[in-house]
Amino acid sequence: MTAPTSRRPGLTLGILAVAAVSYVLQQTLVVPGLTTIQHDLGTTNTWATWVFTGFLLSSAIATPLLGKLGDMHGKKRLLMIAMGIFIVGTIAAALSTSIAMLIVARALQGTAGAIFPLAFGIIRDELPRERVGMGLGILSATFGIGGAAGLILSGIILENLHWSWLFWIGALPVAIALVLVWRLIPESPVRTPARLDWWGALTLSFGLAALLVALSEGEHWGWLSVATIGTFAASLAAFVSWVAVELRVKDPLIDIGLMRNRPVFWTNIAAVIAGFAMFGTFLLVPTFVQLGRGLPPQLADLVTYGFHASAIVAGLYLIPASVAMIIVGPVAGLLERRFGARMLVMTGMIVLGCGGLTLGLAHSSGYQIVIAMSLVGSGVGLVYSMLAKLIIDSVEPEVTGVAMGMNTVMRTVGGVVGGQVGAAILSANALPGSNGLLPAERGFTITFLLAGVIAVVGALGCLRIPRAHRHHVTVDGVLVPDPATE
Repeated sequence: MTAPTSRRPGLTLGILAVAAVSYVLQQTLVVPGLTTIQHDLGTTNTWATWVFTGFLLSSAIATPLLGKLGDMHGKKRLLMIAMGIFIVGTIAAALSTSIAMLIVARALQGTAGAIFPLAFGIIRDELPRERVGMGLGILSATFGIGGAAGLILSGIILENLHWSWLFWIGALPVAIALVLVWRLIPESPVRTPARLDWWGALTLSFGLAALLVALSEGEHWGWLSVATIGTFAASLAAFVSWVAVELRVKDPLIDIGLMRNRPVFWTNIAAVIAGFAMFGTFLLVPTFVQLGRGLPPQLADLVTYGFHASAIVAGLYLIPASVAMIIVGPVAGLLERRFGARMLVMTGMIVLGCGGLTLGLAHSSGYQIVIAMSLVGSGVGLVYSMLAKLIIDSVEPEVTGVAMGMNTVMRTVGGVVGGQVGAAILSANALPGSNGLLPAERGFTITFLLAGVIAVVGALGCLRIPRAHRHHVTVDGVLVPDPATE
């Protein structure tokens, strides 16, 4: 059976958007403060980096698991649990007095990555069908809103307050959203009765953990080192074991057949590519525009590019992308009924690619960065909102949570790969005389161009996604395909 639509769809969507922004805010808020945290806690750069990596790692592990539990026991219930853990982790991070405590706290925060698949499922269950596309677009736009706001707010906080305020301030909207979810969002009756597949959860978690550790630490360990190759091999073995487990158990954590489903498979491939292209552009721009600021004279003389911008100004360069996402996401939902989600994803990939190519070819003036970031934001807004729509149109309501969870994981994996590839390229193209501390301009150029090309290639891959998708309607209480979309 399907859930009745919410009497207040706008309120439901607004509350879910607040929860989503709170999560993304904490994902990026800490990035500019890593150096400050490293010095204050007296730790190494490697351990400080794990403040960010641990967040992504726990998010990748918890997202499909909590998504599955949401399908089984109720999406609202699991959303509240994820947000509750998020608040505990945020407060623990604010109170941290050691790097170990902070990394554990950030790992707790990362479990809230399940907010997105659970929220997408609630939108499907609660909103009128004609408003689902727009709702997904608005929720997807929160990636840009939270990302840019996090970088700007972080600069303001770090210039005026202790770094712990990154978390104290971030905890407030989460607490407000949790109360609102509890009081105002109805629980969906859509359930998938099943037993939790613990072996599937363990093998998938280990595989994802090993993969992300290898990607995150590969540059530090050496990509051809025994540690890196061994960790990749362990990840591969875990994934093989996971597939074997899922093919044998009665109630798998993730139905392998579902993942092999052509729309789902190619939509997940598109998610990896989109994550790669976004991280290859979005997160490098603040670094690029800040180059030259705060350097000793002997190093400052070597830098002939960049804008010497402060952390606050660097965040402002991301505003065009955020504004584009806010506009494009909901508009994509309106356009989807006419042009189809596949066409909009392809268009978004091309626009995202044009943004990366523009950054690579023209980045000497501020207006060029603004134009490029507007393209990046527009492309991401189209892609992220319509990836969610493709998944929702391709699976039954009872498995929306786990299917969206895996798509979110694929996006995270793509982002980590994009970030590490960018870091490796910058490290390999250091300025002569900087002892490897400063990247040459060509390192940024290569990374931006690569992200652009990958996105354009991803648009061609979208041709593998079926042109039409099966929507569902309720007829006499029974879920059936909608003939209008066949």
